[in-house]
Amino acid sequence: MKEFELKYGCNPNQKPAKIYMKDGSELPVTVLNGRPGYINFLDALNSWQLVKELKEATGLPSAASFKHVSPAGAAVGLPLSETDKKIYFVRPDAELSPIACAYIRARGADRLCSYGDWAALSDTCDAATAAYLKDEVSDGIIAPAYTEEALEILKTKKKGNYNVVQIDPDYAPAAQECKDVFGVTFEQGHNNFRIDESLLANIVTENKALPQQAKIDMIVALITLKYTQSNSVCYVKDGQAIGVGAGQQSRIHCTRLAGQKADNWYLRQNPKVLGLQFVDSIRRADRDNAIDIYTSDEYDDVLRDGEWQKVFKVRPEVLTAEEKKAWIATQSGVTCGSDAFFPFGDNVERARKSGVQYIAEPGGSIRDDHVIDTANKYGIVMAFTGMRLFHH
Repeated sequence: MKEFELKYGCNPNQKPAKIYMKDGSELPVTVLNGRPGYINFLDALNSWQLVKELKEATGLPSAASFKHVSPAGAAVGLPLSETDKKIYFVRPDAELSPIACAYIRARGADRLCSYGDWAALSDTCDAATAAYLKDEVSDGIIAPAYTEEALEILKTKKKGNYNVVQIDPDYAPAAQECKDVFGVTFEQGHNNFRIDESLLANIVTENKALPQQAKIDMIVALITLKYTQSNSVCYVKDGQAIGVGAGQQSRIHCTRLAGQKADNWYLRQNPKVLGLQFVDSIRRADRDNAIDIYTSDEYDDVLRDGEWQKVFKVRPEVLTAEEKKAWIATQSGVTCGSDAFFPFGDNVERARKSGVQYIAEPGGSIRDDHVIDTANKYGIVMAFTGMRLFHH
């Protein structure tokens, strides 16, 4: 296939639209089902690069959940704990392969943002992954291969129109890349910068104890940031992005947004949230939305009379501000990555409130000394990578 005609571009009025190779060669992707659109392919190609690099850097099966050209979540395929299974709504009898665990964790980082996502897998999509995806609202998936059983399962989604794309795992892009903006062509070298453990050697804080899991988490954060719309900050724990703050003009706003998402992820593990009793007929999206509202300051929207009965079998007790603060304070072992330097220590102050103990950022601010001093104040380990990771 040398070109693929799209229904339209970013918006319905942007016609005609297609994807093709400028050199006239075959496209590296094959559409096995559905008819992906312009934004679908942007998500597919960005997410594939992320999971491919994450697998190469860690040796672990990797997955991502993309929305509007940024990851809502990304993760490596570590086993799910019993709490993970509860908060990600995994069926008790579900078979879980490593690649299925990777996607479940990637999607579970921010289930609201992952609603209608594009899924990406570093490894062959198996039946276990397809079975979990079948019950989720998703626009499509990209993977290097699919088992016959997985493909049959995925073809049942969206009345048979679910987008399934296969990519050549050996495809390598041209060294130079171009794009047009307002009729003007931009050209730059493809960002082939390699992220691995060697990037983490420059530890600038007094505390230099960087365990192996934190190194993996730094790599997950940095590779996720490489494919996130800048400015961006990413919080990671146990090989899973738990908060991504994308596309903010201010670095501190990135840090706050990602931190709030990480807090929300952790609040879902609070006993009061785990104990919520939903009505049997509730849809997954309504359940996820109810949890988000229940853990927010707008909890009365789902707890007032006439509303809670639509969602819960029993009216839940309020999760108070004091209880939330106390619960979040127990979070620890979190890694924070930034795609550019922290200009002020306030980013470190905000990050540590969400349990951050490890930070990876490029360094290079005229206030690096203040940022390092702030990290030292809390015993945080911080590595300067020396490499900016902007993506637009």
